[in-house]
Amino acid sequence: MSDDHTHVQEFFTARAADWDRRFPDDGPAYAAAVAGLGLREGGRVLDAGCGTGRALPALRGAVGRSGVVLGADLTPAMLREAARAGRDRDGALLLTDVARLPLRSSSLDAVFAAGLIAHLPQPGENLREIRRVVRPGGTLALFHPVGRAALAARQGRRLTPDDLRAEPNLRALLTGAGWRMTSYVDEDTRFLALAVRDA
Repeated sequence: MSDDHTHVQEFFTARAADWDRRFPDDGPAYAAAVAGLGLREGGRVLDAGCGTGRALPALRGAVGRSGVVLGADLTPAMLREAARAGRDRDGALLLTDVARLPLRSSSLDAVFAAGLIAHLPQPGENLREIRRVVRPGGTLALFHPVGRAALAARQGRRLTPDDLRAEPNLRALLTGAGWRMTSYVDEDTRFLALAVRDA
């Protein structure tokens, strides 16, 4: 396991047990972001870096019982909390690295990724791997329940021009990984970038 993975696991393991209690009001923001994916009944979707699975109920609601919902995370403690909350009823939980997904190429309609981008050790390469498992024309949602400025303030840091989620930086990163950004919203109450997989 790389040092990046070890750091991510240590960070989230220490916070897993009270993660949902720390952010109790995020449900509507997650539901609105999932709606932006345009999923249909019977669709196939992955929550990449699902954590405690807060998006899984909304994703299940979007694709219905005939759809497939997967939640993938690198940290066992987060997946245990997802199961403890009963979210494993809404999607199959996978302990895996999004840099090496155990999924067939072009097997998904969409990927939802909340807070993931900042934790990817090689964002361009990792976004290419996510692209691999999405069908041409499929969608990607990069989401956070607070915007860049609010998150920076929460973390006690200043926004800088090299911020990965700044619109020009993220657009270039997605383009280089084979995605076309179709929407970008950065408000105090949410961050949401939507992209479509090019053919």
